[in-house]
Amino acid sequence: MKKILLGFAFLFGFSQTQAQENNLQLKGTVVDTVVNYVYLQKFHNKMFTTIDSVKVKDGNFSFKTKVKTPELYGLSVNTESSPLYIFLEKSPITVKLNPKKYYSNSVVEGSASQDLFETYKKSKDVEISKFITENPNSIVSAYVLYRNWSYRLSPEQIRQNIALLDKTQQNTTYVKELKDLALVLDGLAVGKKAPDFTANDPEGKPIRFYENLKGYTLVDFWASWCGPCRRENPNIVAAYKEFHDKGFNIVGISLDKKKENWIKGIQDDNLTWLHVSDLLFWNSAVAKLYGIRAIPGNYLVDSNGIIVAKNLQGEELQSTLKSLLKKKI
Repeated sequence: MKKILLGFAFLFGFSQTQAQENNLQLKGTVVDTVVNYVYLQKFHNKMFTTIDSVKVKDGNFSFKTKVKTPELYGLSVNTESSPLYIFLEKSPITVKLNPKKYYSNSVVEGSASQDLFETYKKSKDVEISKFITENPNSIVSAYVLYRNWSYRLSPEQIRQNIALLDKTQQNTTYVKELKDLALVLDGLAVGKKAPDFTANDPEGKPIRFYENLKGYTLVDFWASWCGPCRRENPNIVAAYKEFHDKGFNIVGISLDKKKENWIKGIQDDNLTWLHVSDLLFWNSAVAKLYGIRAIPGNYLVDSNGIIVAKNLQGEELQSTLKSLLKKKI
């Protein structure tokens, strides 16, 4: 691992300037399928928004869109599916785009950031502080800290890793959002008061969180499209059945996009507690309020709204409830 990262730090030891708007020099071919358009998408908050499209002619496409670089974008032939993640730079970039297998069969050439990103993805047991130290001036370091590590780190650890980044990365959108996240997480430590919120239930009725605090309440963030969430749901159902009569309640916060999928997920998993959602995916106002960067995620609060535990899963949820409910609520 050390040799791989050091090698790439040496090979791509360029000094990136702060992101600037430039006309793209991006061209490519679509392989193994016939499509009419290729879409260029902007990444923000774990989501991609289409900003341009070009017609494919004889299997070829070319973008000259003015965009901010270096930054992460997406290339896709279908705006409803996840795109090929691609770090665009000011330099000429060519792509062999394979829509059937974006990640294993597509090839990107001309982007040093993309090369480093591909190496990061293939590496095992990456330690984020070490990666940043070896690649401090790369947009990839700022991105992976934001995208892959922020939900694993304390506010102090987030700030410590930001400090390892070169000054060229300090004003990137990723670092700005990390700084905001650290501030939010400061107020969400165990012992702090959980933020109040109001959101709609499946019938469209506004539900205020503080009006539903009884005993110990699990503020559970999930979504019907989230595989790990669905696998964890049976454990939460079991805990609810065992401890509800003893003072345990749940408020489910869904990051779904479609109401029908949300309701079906509730029904299929037998989630018989209070549910709310604004159906805004990662733009969920409640998720932002609680600093949620990955799901499943949760906060356990007492009847006064004080946070007593965070991210309880599996047997830890059961054992924590057993311990707490022995005490007077």
